[in-house]
Amino acid sequence: MRFSGPILLVALLLSGPASAQNQVAFGGLKADTTLPVEVTADSLAVNQSDGTATFAGNVTIIQGDMRLKAGTVAVVYKTDDRKRIKSLSATGGVTLSAGPDAAESREAVYVIDTGQVVMTGDVLLTQGAAIISGQKLTVDLKSGTGIMDGRVKTVLTPGGN
Repeated sequence: MRFSGPILLVALLLSGPASAQNQVAFGGLKADTTLPVEVTADSLAVNQSDGTATFAGNVTIIQGDMRLKAGTVAVVYKTDDRKRIKSLSATGGVTLSAGPDAAESREAVYVIDTGQVVMTGDVLLTQGAAIISGQKLTVDLKSGTGIMDGRVKTVLTPGGN
């Protein structure tokens, strides 16, 4: 889910006790943040006083091959430039996918300037036939790498992928 800079919203309205860490390649979720972003939702509420916009109901955000789906996505604008997006917070069954890679979680926060997406709450990462679960996945959309934290679990098949 890498929407960078003014990425998102084309002018948008215009670890647990036994913590483990596992670095994963997330090449499918490497994104071109210069591409236009399309947002579809059942509703949009804009709050000029606090600089937020909230998309609700079957939210789908598309940028190139990347897709983010959630129940609600709150967009926070920069305080010094209300035309630039600071971050996106998705809740309500979040799915981030691109190419063969997909990740699901309860919540996700995407910080535009850093290009980092942090997915939390029962994270499930699927890469082809490989499945990795944990409590927190931090994805760098620029490099296509990620780190899974919080009681990481996967099945390794000798001689397989």
